[in-house]
Order: sequence, then C-alpha cells, then structure tokens
Amino acid sequence: MITEVFTTAQDAEHAFYQAFERADLAAMMAVWAEEDDIVCVHPGGARRNGVVEVRESWRQIFAQGPRLRFRLSGSRVFSGRMLSIHSVYEHVSVAGDPRPPNPVLATNIYLLTDRGWRMLMHHGSPLADEPAPQENPPSMLH
Repeated sequence: MITEVFTTAQDAEHAFYQAFERADLAAMMAVWAEEDDIVCVHPGGARRNGVVEVRESWRQIFAQGPRLRFRLSGSRVFSGRMLSIHSVYEHVSVAGDPRPPNPVLATNIYLLTDRGWRMLMHHGSPLADEPAPQENPPSMLH
C-alpha cells in the first residue's frame, strides 16, 4: 500500500479535514502517525490512545457517511523542525441541519516522520458561549 507523503504539516492538516468531510477511514488513518502513543479526543468524548482505539473512534463517527462540513478560522501555528502544533476553530455544520455551525476549538499536533508529516494528536473541545474569532493571521515559532 502506497501512502501519501505530506511534505508539510499544513498538507497533513488539509488531508485530515478532507478525510473527515468525506468520512473516508483509510484516508483519515493515512494522516495519522503509526505510533502506539497517538491520541484523539473528540468533543465531549473520552481520550482514545493508540492506532486501534483511534481508528475505531473514526469508524464510529464515519458510520453514518459523509455529513459534516468544516470551515476553519483563527488558526495559530507553532512550528519547529520536528513538531507542529495547530490551534484552530472548527465551524462544524451537519448536512441537512439548518442550525448555525457548532464551533469547536481543536488542537492538532503533527510530527515529522520518515514518511513525512503525520498527526500525533487531535483534541476537539466544544466552545461554551465564547464566540470563535473569524480570522487571525497564523503565528510561527522558530
């Protein structure tokens, strides 16, 4: 099986959200590192550790098919040579649901591996009554 090599953490993040919107489990897991210590926390959910638990969490979410759409805002990126931390507001809408998008604050951590950039952690937290900012320029840490 040939896996795409993500040359930047931003490429991996783009692939993550594309796989999420398509409910494509194979594409989603291709973004993740193949480490036993990967971590995924879905909004309001438990912490999932390791490839098996993370894959199962996505399988459950994707079981209903592609129904979620994302608009991202307020991105902050802190990058080093081997690690890139992204903090982003996800405006999540559900297909066929007229309600406004539910804002989620997500932290995505990417690791540079011998297969390119891969996701090490995703943590999504629903926002209480705090409005998400619409746009902020990304920050870079050298």
